[in-house]
Amino acid sequence: MRKVISLLALFFLFNSCSTDGTNYTFELLPIQSVDLPTEFTLGQTYPITVHYNLPSTCHYFNQLYYDKDLNVRTIAVESAVEGRHNCVATPNDASTYTFNFYVTSNGSYIFKFYQGKDSSGNSIFLQYEVPVTNKK
Repeated sequence: MRKVISLLALFFLFNSCSTDGTNYTFELLPIQSVDLPTEFTLGQTYPITVHYNLPSTCHYFNQLYYDKDLNVRTIAVESAVEGRHNCVATPNDASTYTFNFYVTSNGSYIFKFYQGKDSSGNSIFLQYEVPVTNKK
């Protein structure tokens, strides 16, 4: 009986997730500016807001790309791009995303926010160093 219920559940799960044939690609978007504190206190949580533009009506926020290596954080906005032909450019579509950053380490944090590529194809970053204090 359990197998039958499990198979029925799987059947309904897979049939409820239909696709409409739309194709998506993923693209990193340049971060225009950032709101973050000038210093952190160890053990505290801080909101960090990134400002970016969605370049067309086919671009949607997908997720925040977030990589950490010791005290260096590399951050970018990843968009899903709908593969259709009637996209309209939206160069002034200002958007924001805020995430919480929990301070777990002494020293300074270096934040590298993706800003696109230069003429040679190299990634460029808006970089901030934020010191950590022990005051409570």
